[in-house]
Amino acid sequence: MDLQAIKQRYGIVGNCEALNHVLDVALQVAPTKLSVLIVGESGVGKEIIPRVIHDNSPRRREKYFAINCGSIPEGTIDSELFGHVKGSYTGAINDSPGYFGAANKGTLFLDEVGELPLATQARLLRVLENGEYIPVGATEVRKTDVRIVAATNVNIQKAISEGRFREDLYYRLNEVPMQMPPLRERGEDIVLLFRLFAMQMAEEYRMDKVVLTDEAKQLLMRYKWPGNIRQLKNITRQISVLSPERTITADMLRTFIPQDQETTQLATIPRADSGDHSFENEREILYKILFELRGNVNEMRHEMSQLKKRLDEAQGQQLATPAVPTTQLAPITPIQPIGPAMEDAMAEEYVEPEREMENLNLSTLGRQMLEKALERNHGNRRKAAQELGISDRTLYRRLKQYGLEK
Repeated sequence: MDLQAIKQRYGIVGNCEALNHVLDVALQVAPTKLSVLIVGESGVGKEIIPRVIHDNSPRRREKYFAINCGSIPEGTIDSELFGHVKGSYTGAINDSPGYFGAANKGTLFLDEVGELPLATQARLLRVLENGEYIPVGATEVRKTDVRIVAATNVNIQKAISEGRFREDLYYRLNEVPMQMPPLRERGEDIVLLFRLFAMQMAEEYRMDKVVLTDEAKQLLMRYKWPGNIRQLKNITRQISVLSPERTITADMLRTFIPQDQETTQLATIPRADSGDHSFENEREILYKILFELRGNVNEMRHEMSQLKKRLDEAQGQQLATPAVPTTQLAPITPIQPIGPAMEDAMAEEYVEPEREMENLNLSTLGRQMLEKALERNHGNRRKAAQELGISDRTLYRRLKQYGLEK
């Protein structure tokens, strides 16, 4: 069967070289028993390839199961895959063959295989090596003849180095590797897919089909599409329903495409070897945010108190002055900027030690933040105070309060 016939049968749209290569490899490997590992980003259409392999293999008349390994709870995944015997755990009221038993002679597609627990990976490796497995709660070994096609969107090599994935299992699954191209690398295929999704919307909802201008097509192909085909389909459906015009210009298209999506990578916390501060976990980041928030609230309350005090004094002077025409009243002296020295002195006078930590219930938090700030700055109190956004005087008072002044 040629590639065009395969594309028509499975609704595959596109003619980019990378996609054609993947389909060609799938057709070549289908008649064999070799395990296949498909790697690609989420939303690129990896789930089509196992179906192509199964339908063009000698197993095409046997069962085919697609299993999302990331969606099965860790406590039940062994039972789901390898079956169980009656009474092996609470709720096991009957024997179950599991997917490996039910798919005997057929094909199993293990999507998100990188999410499997290590114990389950060991069981899977044994099945791949000799076709043997033991159901949960059973004592006898069972045999199965299953073709495995796996897929993942994680970096398996990194997972191996971090101890999250078995290296021997990786090489056993990766007998035939396949790399699905991301949508941003498929060029004019993006426009073809947009046209397909727009036509489907027009037929489903009996509306006029939306079309793109040449400039809009160029914009569509320049976008990075972090969500790949799934994201393109969603945006096409949005445009079809929400746009009052049926001819979509580049300016109109920009209102539907996120403009701040500069990368497909997730933001990460700076590491210790970078020039920025490093945080061990999200809790410490939250601690720092709360510390800064508390400081801002205290400063705001202090400034409001000073302002109220000056207004009260001005009103008292105005009431005590006998029959002075309004035009002769002395203007209220404007509040002068508060310098660092004055700020420290007023902070010492204003802060209420008994209530300050109680208000946000941060006594434990404050001690931990001070200790970590001092540790990061090698005991330098001035630098620690600057990092926490407080004055030296306030830092010394905190150290005394927590018994850390030594």
